[in-house]
Amino acid sequence: MRDKARKKKDMLCYGLIYTCAALAVALLAVILVYVFIKGAGSISIGFLTGVKSTLKGTTGIAGNIVNTIYIVVITLLFASPIGIGSAIYLNEYARPGRFVRLVEFTTQTLAGIPSILFGLFGMLFFGNVLKLGYSILTGCLTLMLMILPLIIGNTREALKAVPDSYRQGAAGMGATKWYMIRTILLPSAMPGIITGLILSVGRIVGESAALLFTAGSGYLLPKTAEGYISKIFESGGSLTIELYLSMAKADYEVAFGIALVLLVIVFFINLFTRMIIKKAAKITS
Repeated sequence: MRDKARKKKDMLCYGLIYTCAALAVALLAVILVYVFIKGAGSISIGFLTGVKSTLKGTTGIAGNIVNTIYIVVITLLFASPIGIGSAIYLNEYARPGRFVRLVEFTTQTLAGIPSILFGLFGMLFFGNVLKLGYSILTGCLTLMLMILPLIIGNTREALKAVPDSYRQGAAGMGATKWYMIRTILLPSAMPGIITGLILSVGRIVGESAALLFTAGSGYLLPKTAEGYISKIFESGGSLTIELYLSMAKADYEVAFGIALVLLVIVFFINLFTRMIIKKAAKITS
């Protein structure tokens, strides 16, 4: 009787689990299909390579795509060394104690702060105090603060997953700590570190509130090579900012077209993440 009762409970649990999984997949499928149906009509070569112009009557998001690339690359250039270096220090050098607990509490708190508060801080500090104004650089510095907890957390977990026997073996062979970290720990933890960086890219691409307060909404393409260099000091709206502005203007066709482009970008980010993790796992194994 007890076995039959357990089997019934197991079957009920399995049924609930599979039902929840099916609902999650169905929800994702509905969103994808709906956005594709609404946005596919707006996608064209001109839409992806052109720039919005009221005088010419054209609609395009090329400037926003370039701005998004700028924001992703510059933010990672700032955040990656700081985040990975902080994780290495906390996991390999710092002694467990009050300071480490304080840093952990701080990073956890940063991860839970609403993005609009980061935008307000970035506008006041980077934009007004440092005189950077509404610019791509201001947005990048603000997003750096937002993704640091993600990079630090993933890097620390990846380093913790490396067996202690690796550290003991390197120390027994007379290797210095930095040499051991550089040649053994970091290559072994690389899949987890890359995962954190790619997840950070997804966070950057999908962010809008913080960038609306800091990076502005510029959408024009530079006309000279020098313009691409100085562009980081100018206003630049990402794809999410343009999506928000299109929805505010009730230009739903353009908004759903941008949403479809964002979904494709996120899909390829996830696909790229899986490929990188598999390759890194093969190299380290």
